[in-house]
Amino acid sequence: MLKTETPSTAHQNLDEYETPALIAAFVDDQGEAVRAVRAAAPQLAAAVQAALPRIRAGGRLIYVGAGTSGRLGVLDSVELYPTFSWPHERALALLAGGPGAMFEAVEGAEDDAAQGGVDVLSLQLTPNDVVLLLAASGATPYVLGALQAARAAGALTLGFANNPGAPVSGLAEIGIVLDTGPEVISGSTRLKAGSAQKIALNTFSSALMVQLGKVYGNLMVDLKATNAKLLRRALDLTMRASGADETRAEDMLRACDHSVKLAIVALRRGCTPAQARAALQAADGSVRRALR
Repeated sequence: MLKTETPSTAHQNLDEYETPALIAAFVDDQGEAVRAVRAAAPQLAAAVQAALPRIRAGGRLIYVGAGTSGRLGVLDSVELYPTFSWPHERALALLAGGPGAMFEAVEGAEDDAAQGGVDVLSLQLTPNDVVLLLAASGATPYVLGALQAARAAGALTLGFANNPGAPVSGLAEIGIVLDTGPEVISGSTRLKAGSAQKIALNTFSSALMVQLGKVYGNLMVDLKATNAKLLRRALDLTMRASGADETRAEDMLRACDHSVKLAIVALRRGCTPAQARAALQAADGSVRRALR
């Protein structure tokens, strides 16, 4: 039996717990998710290093999964645009059962290995693409079908699983095992197994974006200011990074079409937005290098 499916010996009388003890059992068990990701840190670092040259060469991030794992892939992919201005067309997600499975389970879709291969090949993979294959069990047929097709197409494959020795992590070029063990509710991998996957995906994609120059210091300077909250955040970030007062920062942001990176470089260098854009392009989008 898979470790994620094995009944927990720590909570055999869970249905008899009073509410405070029940909450404590769930919350305390989530600590195992952090431990599992920490243990996989070397593999995550290797994944970032392998993905970086491919993404710099124009590759895409492609997430593939079923059920909770697939939905977590969708979540990570869609958040890259507002957070880092990462193009929608370069962060794609495939979910067993199609987009509708995001909101309603499509029974049996995860068992179709052939469809996994068809779906991933429909994206016309290139060797610069990075395919993240997500399966708590590590043996989901849909994901394995996509893995086989992605490897045949020459894409980089990263396999995320919550069971040691799982096919998804073993057959991918880089396997990331998040060994979270038995769940408080037996087999419910939407619990700490899902939490570990969420942490691992956040860690991978955020580290990749930092390496791509989307962050200055620890400031999120390449966000898309698409609502009032983010407009205010863009202004605060510009003021903090440039030292400009609110009026100067706001004027420059408007002149830079609310690009925080452009505004920071223009303010710090005392140049026009066009000159700041040229400096950033020469520095591969890195604010720090553009300021040098």
